[in-house]
Amino acid sequence: MQPSLYLDHAATTPILPAARAALLEGLDRWANPSSVHGPGRAARAALEDARVRIAAALDWPGEVILTGGASEALAIAIQRCTRPLAAVSPVEHDSVLRLAGDAPRLPVDGNGLVTGAALAGLVAIQHVNNETGVIQPLARLAAEVHAAGGWLLADCAQSAGKLALPPADLIAISAHKFGGPVGVGALLVRDWAMLQPTGGQEQGYRPGTENLPGALAMAAALEAGRDWLTGAERLRRTLETGIVASGGTVVAADAPRVASVGALAMPGKAAAVQLIRFDGMGIAVSAGSACSSGSLKPSHVLAAMGLPNAGEVIRVSIGRETRETDIARFLAAWQEVRGA
Repeated sequence: MQPSLYLDHAATTPILPAARAALLEGLDRWANPSSVHGPGRAARAALEDARVRIAAALDWPGEVILTGGASEALAIAIQRCTRPLAAVSPVEHDSVLRLAGDAPRLPVDGNGLVTGAALAGLVAIQHVNNETGVIQPLARLAAEVHAAGGWLLADCAQSAGKLALPPADLIAISAHKFGGPVGVGALLVRDWAMLQPTGGQEQGYRPGTENLPGALAMAAALEAGRDWLTGAERLRRTLETGIVASGGTVVAADAPRVASVGALAMPGKAAAVQLIRFDGMGIAVSAGSACSSGSLKPSHVLAAMGLPNAGEVIRVSIGRETRETDIARFLAAWQEVRGA
């Protein structure tokens, strides 16, 4: 029996050794950072140092609100922004679409790329799609939004720690996507005046005791760098070359994509069938977002792209630990599943 092979790093990736060490350090500093006594002040100093390090690692000049993850950060941005939500892209994460309600959807092309966003108000467009890895042209879109007098909210859960941040006004990140722990993230804010405070911690923008261990671990994970992505790009190319040679197709193959994510279609095989077969072989992949794939409902992302074979697409995502032998093993398994 071969050891299990994990190729679902876009869902979550193992915590880095430096982040684990920082998390344990934070657990030893168990005082409440909001307390005014000596231990509390020491915890506050450590928390604020982590906040500064997070901003520095991301080259972010604005404010940092620590949250429980990207979904909470996005909720704060959308629900407490001083400007109304004007539009969202139809390929956003489920958490954004739920918050958006009946807000207008922006047009996208066959690769899921937003074609225009010249709107006032708050416009929400993710940086990297969590299902396909497609990178939105946020430099151009941010310029359009700003020229119209609007603000751009960017979901950077899949890009933070991998790509430079886009020129957005509000940005959501999640630590467990780049080697930090689950349960901590941040909302990066260009200016406090963009949000309506409600009281509590984090300068009055988020209630609840601050997660010092998580903040320290998130800072350490971001400081680990992204040198591994050059290797990930090479592995993804090897993977996709093998898939095409075996009769499969690559979703948005000609679009700009993050190095670590590939969306692959197997002709004639439903994604659910593929997942079951791969899992039986000890290989972990996914179909769509990890937050919604458990329901096996059709992907709204692939539907927005007009993909005719959307029901046959799985996502393979590469991490720091992935090796060439892992890609070779997956390709052999893919050929076996396809031929069955």
